[in-house]
Amino acid sequence: MPRGDGTGPAGPGKGAGYNRQPGTGRGRMRGPVNAGPDGYCECSSCGIRVKHNRAEPCSAIKCPQCGSTMVRV
Repeated sequence: MPRGDGTGPAGPGKGAGYNRQPGTGRGRMRGPVNAGPDGYCECSSCGIRVKHNRAEPCSAIKCPQCGSTMVRV
């Protein structure tokens, strides 16, 4: 700022910082790329799929057919 009043020349960038695009990461838990509020939970034994419930992780859900633990796909 030449005069200290905020009227200096415009800078070269847009202020985004480090040339990163927003929303390109895998999330804080580093899950699958498609792991968002939508998706499916799949049984590791019999392969049945159920819609993922946003309120609980797939690892806490038991398979409705065989009772095995579900995983996120």
